[in-house]
Amino acid sequence: MFNVAVVGATGAVGSTMLRVLEERGFPVTEIRPLASARSAGKAVEYLGREYPVKELSSTSFEGVDVALFSAGGARSREFAPAAVEAGAVVIDNSSAYRMDPDVPLVVPEVNETAIRDHQGIIANPNCVAAPLVVMLKPIADAVGLERVIISSYQAVSGTGVAAVDELTQETRGYLAGDEPEPEVYPHPIAFNVLPHIDTFDETGYTGEERKVIAETRKMLGLANLAVSATCVRVPVLNSHSASVQIETTEPLSADHARTLLMAAPGVALRDEPGANVYPLPRDATGRDEVLVGRIRKDLSHPQGLALWFSSDNLRKGAALNAVQIAESLVTNGWL
Repeated sequence: MFNVAVVGATGAVGSTMLRVLEERGFPVTEIRPLASARSAGKAVEYLGREYPVKELSSTSFEGVDVALFSAGGARSREFAPAAVEAGAVVIDNSSAYRMDPDVPLVVPEVNETAIRDHQGIIANPNCVAAPLVVMLKPIADAVGLERVIISSYQAVSGTGVAAVDELTQETRGYLAGDEPEPEVYPHPIAFNVLPHIDTFDETGYTGEERKVIAETRKMLGLANLAVSATCVRVPVLNSHSASVQIETTEPLSADHARTLLMAAPGVALRDEPGANVYPLPRDATGRDEVLVGRIRKDLSHPQGLALWFSSDNLRKGAALNAVQIAESLVTNGWL
């Protein structure tokens, strides 16, 4: 049994972490919810019991075995070293450590053995990169990958609770003819799409797009893989979707791809377009699997394939993957 701290316990991802720990029966002796001073004193529920949220500090981790962080990069950089020094293994959901060469960046279905080499911190990937590599891994292993082009359609829950509230309020206001001014995003998100997630750099790519590119290469172990990403915010409450075009090293038919994905861990095939069966964010919400479908030959390239996925960004894109890493630590004796 293990003492587990959840940093950012009152946020969208932190609260989902608590639910996933419950659902999967992680062996918890003590649950320790932590958050900023603003949230300290609130209560969160775990296994039917309320626990007071304590203010995060450098002394919060005495006796903690596993610390699940989801409180932003600044807090991770400030407090993760203190947690490690206190004896905890940190599983960090921010981007703070993902590209550190000494920190494993892990999706257990893809590169679980990387956990073994941790030095106290393990990074949880971006909420688009995680489901993307779950889908790509069996294809890369079977026929090799040369190029990946991804266009994401990302739900507002990826920004947080305030963004969910903003979409709800804007939708009501728009329909009533009195749309409120946006606060979370630079433009209204209701009845709109924003090709803008994170900040733009000098190349015209955004930080989110850079994360997807770099993290995909790192987790697949393909440093020279050609990857391009366009990340778009859409007026969907939860679950990210993406259109993906790939070019493989060896020829791959759509039928062979379906066979590979049917057998892949963490994937659920939804690919009967003639019967209107394909991945939808509403269907992915609450699911642990990455839903994959619309698999077809890319008519523009002899070794191209086109696919579509939907995945719950609060689960596989964040909380679930973090708990799966914790489970791997325990079951393999890597804690």
